[in-house]
This record gives sequence, structure tokens and C-alpha cells, in this order.
Amino acid sequence: MKNRAHLPRVAPEGQGISSQAVIAFLDAIRDKKLELHSFMLLRRGEVVSEGWWAPYRPEYPHMLFSLSKSFASTAIGFAAAEGLLSVEDSVIGFFPEEVPEAISENLAAMQVRHLLMMGTGHAADVTRSMQKNENWVQSFLAEPVDFVPGTHFAYNSAATYMLSAILHRITGQSLLAFLKPRLFTPLGLSEATWETCPRGIAIGGWGLNVTTEDIAKFGQLYLQRGEWAGKQILPAAWIDEATAYQIDNDDGRANDWTQGYGYQFWRCRHDAYRGDGAFGQFCIVMPEQEAVIAITSGVGDMQAVLDVVWAELLPALSAAEVTEPNEAIQAVLAERLASLRIDAPQVELSSPNEVQLEGRVFHLEPNELQLETIALRFSEQGAELLIGNKRIGDQNVQLGRGAWKESRIRIESVKRGAEQNAEGSFTWKNGNTLEIQLLFVETPFTYTLTLRPDGEVLELDFSANVAWEAGRILTIRGQAASR
Repeated sequence: MKNRAHLPRVAPEGQGISSQAVIAFLDAIRDKKLELHSFMLLRRGEVVSEGWWAPYRPEYPHMLFSLSKSFASTAIGFAAAEGLLSVEDSVIGFFPEEVPEAISENLAAMQVRHLLMMGTGHAADVTRSMQKNENWVQSFLAEPVDFVPGTHFAYNSAATYMLSAILHRITGQSLLAFLKPRLFTPLGLSEATWETCPRGIAIGGWGLNVTTEDIAKFGQLYLQRGEWAGKQILPAAWIDEATAYQIDNDDGRANDWTQGYGYQFWRCRHDAYRGDGAFGQFCIVMPEQEAVIAITSGVGDMQAVLDVVWAELLPALSAAEVTEPNEAIQAVLAERLASLRIDAPQVELSSPNEVQLEGRVFHLEPNELQLETIALRFSEQGAELLIGNKRIGDQNVQLGRGAWKESRIRIESVKRGAEQNAEGSFTWKNGNTLEIQLLFVETPFTYTLTLRPDGEVLELDFSANVAWEAGRILTIRGQAASR
């Protein structure tokens, strides 16, 4: 999957930022042990620096999680510009057949703009309860609306889903179909996918998958206030409104999640704004510095990433003096960018226990991952991991010995079982513990499988680099099948 058109590239000094500042950014990311997968730094519409931590690649789409919300908001902006709806329209007016028998005053007062600003009036996120019913619209409208809409901020992915449902209702199109001629084609974005609800409506609040450069272009469109290649494709007034302070979200913490919220965009410190998604997917727009930063990652502490941006890149972008090129420093930066990588684990590359495991099938106890069997076949170059799962089919995963090896595999928890690019490796620890790592390179997730064989019994620990329950380890036991 490749972008149809690429942004122009230039050395950092070509747009007034020093290569040394980018090196400092990379140093800080390394020193703080933040797992970035890619970044692109744009200044005045040109890419001044970019990097992918191998085995992540520029052509791979990446799960955006809640960064999807900013794209959904943009679709509403196009619809409003074309007169298909107004942000003052009543939400229940779009779904007369889905409303509850008793319509509360607060529900009746809920408008499209309240969905956009996360000010629906719900006391908290209602997404999980909305998903209990196959008809998410009906479930959403049945939820109690505790506050007058517009007076209470509650981050609520269900609100974004309702924006998608409204667009689907008035146009008969999915978010992607609607955005393709208006956003994707003009900007030359790559092909994308967007997950859907049980009734086939795009989820809106998450589920979009695009490349890092697509994220960067999206941010550049907003920096240019809706203008692209000399044409105003989205009204500047909408850009200004969507990225402005629309509702207070200050909860007493002095961080980048308490600076106010726009229309599916977060206000930031330093007069910047951003779209972001779980585990470190960022589109940061810095109008005063004429800069955009796109980042994909697998981090638990998203504030730490923003702190590095503010500490290392913001001062360089804000500097008044012109930065003179330094060929030696530029060469150092080029070398650093070319050598970015996530290392495969390398402890012991082989073990006598491989003979005991070779070809043996272990039947696993019932588990939430729905893994049924596991087996390994070893070779000089690596190994093949065979996973049995009746629900989504058996998987054969290639593993390198202390190196990454590519496969196409499916996992239920990733993009609804869609086939994924994955990189696998293994190493031995203490001769009797096998550690397998699987990088799902279109997602933030790295899965670690730790296998401890003991005769006919296998104990397997499953963990992830990031998860909704941080640090959780799932232990599954297995029994060898008869030879």
C-alpha cells in the first residue's frame, strides 16, 4: 500500500531548524525508553526529518485508535460546508425511529456540536454500554443524559460513533466513501480501512488505519486552514472552529489533556492542538511554528512523548535566528535515522531443549485468547510457530533466531481478525525458557510469549508491550499430545 503522492523533503536547516535539535529529540526518546515506531516532522509543508524504527516501514498503515476521531470530525466539516447538516441540528432529529419512548429534556437539547465537543451531557463514556446492543444508535439514545449538553465534558467515543451514524443516515455513505473524493483523493492519501459496527456503520471514534505520511498530510491540511495545492477544500472557518477551545476539560492536572477540547481535537500547551490515539498515535499541529509532527508508537505514557516534543523540538522551531547548515551534524543525523530499529531479543540463540519441543503439539487449557494448540518446528535459520484456533483458523508464524522474520497472520484481537503483517523472533533464556516476540507492525502491539516446557507439560505466559490493563500477564497451561 503506497501513498499516491509524497510530501516534499528538505534538510532541517532548509526550513530553519537544526539537525542537532532532531538528534536531541531522538536521544530523549531513547533515553526515556519510549517505543516510537515512526515520526515525520514537517515545517512549512516540507518534511524536514522522518524515521521508522525497523522493522516498521513507511508503507505500512497503522492503527490510529482515537486519532480516527479527528478524521470523523473532518467529515462532518465537509457535510456542514455542503449544507447537508448544521452543528446546531438536533441529534434525535436524525433518528426518529430510534428514540426512547420518554425523551428527556437534555436528550432533546443534544446537538451535533455537542457530539463534536464531547459535551453530550453524559456523566461518563457510554461506549461500552452502547455496544451491548447490536443497534448502537438506539442504545446511545437510551442512555441517561445527566447534564445540560455543552456544560460537562466527558470523553466519549460513542459520541463520535453517532457522528458517523448521522453522516451515514444523511448520505447513505460510509465515512471512508464520503471522505475519499473530499479528503483522500485531493491530498493523495493511501487506501485506508475503517472498522464498522455490527450494522456496518463506521465506528468513527476508532478503527481507522492509515500511514504515517497520511497523518502528516492531514495535519498539514489543518495547518494550512483547509487549503491544499492552491485550492480551499475545507472552509478555513471550520478549521478554526474545530481546533478552537470549545469546552473546558480542566480536572486539576497540568498536562496536555486539560487545555480544552475542540471538535474531536485536543488543545495543547504552547498554543498547539492535536488529534491523538491510544498508545501514542499523534498528529500535532503547531500553528505559531508552522510545523506538524506525526508520530506512531507503542507507549503507555503518552504525555512523556509530548514532553519530549516540547522540550527538544519546540525551542528549535521557535528560534528566531536562521540555522546554518552543518554537513557533519547532518551526516550524524542521517546515520541515526538510517539505524533506527527495535532490536529482536538475543540471549541464547539455541538450546538442547529444541529437540524436546520439535514438532510436539501442546493442547492448551481454555483461555480468553481462544488459543487451542501450539507447536514449534526449528531450523538453523529460525523456527515456525504453529497456533491452532478454530475460530479464525490455524496460523503459521515465522520466527528468526535473534532476528526478525516476516509473516502474514491473523489474531482475533487485532482489527477483527484481519490478516496482519507481523515480525517474529525468538531467543532462549537459561536454556529452558523460550521467549517469542511478535511485532504487529501495523499496530502499537508487541506480544511476548514465554514458554517453559517441562516434560509433557507446557506453561505459557502471554503479555503485551501496551494494553488497556497495563502489565497484565496471562498464564496458560498445556499438555503434550501423544507422540
